[in-house]
Amino acid sequence: MFSGCFGLTRVTIPGSVTKIGDNAFSSDYSLTSITIPDSVTNIGASAFYFCTSLTEVFFLGNAPNADSTVFNSDNDATAYYLQGTTGWDVFSTNTGVPTVLWNPLIQVSDGSFGVQNNQFGFNITGTNDFTVVVEACTNLTSPVWTPLTNVTLTNGTFYFSDPQWTNYSSRFYGLGFP
Repeated sequence: MFSGCFGLTRVTIPGSVTKIGDNAFSSDYSLTSITIPDSVTNIGASAFYFCTSLTEVFFLGNAPNADSTVFNSDNDATAYYLQGTTGWDVFSTNTGVPTVLWNPLIQVSDGSFGVQNNQFGFNITGTNDFTVVVEACTNLTSPVWTPLTNVTLTNGTFYFSDPQWTNYSSRFYGLGFP
């Protein structure tokens, strides 16, 4: 499928995919990040074998079935999962990949939320050293989310401020995968 595609760095699997086949991305040395939708229920043998740059595997659903060969030689890979999903202890045991809850939150009640020093801002909290994308849109009816910046939650927190907030009649913020 995509085995040996040396130029791939980031991949988002479409929601129509239910299985990632054997050796699908093996030896993709430049692959650093992949997002796997909730529709994927099975990852084939050696699917990400020898993706030596792979560090972030984001899962949007429950843990798929996977065996010990899926991430062979991917020594720095970590699987990030969403709250309310299941099967991650078994997934980690079967694959040997550590799993971490992806849990960044915009704090709205801690006193940091709102206008301070002529800038709109807020605290973001979550797991220590997480990197998240702060995104904004101006219309929630037909949202087009624009990445504003990547931030790292040093000590589990980061204060974000938007000096451009006055340029918009309304602006909404969200957090996404880097």
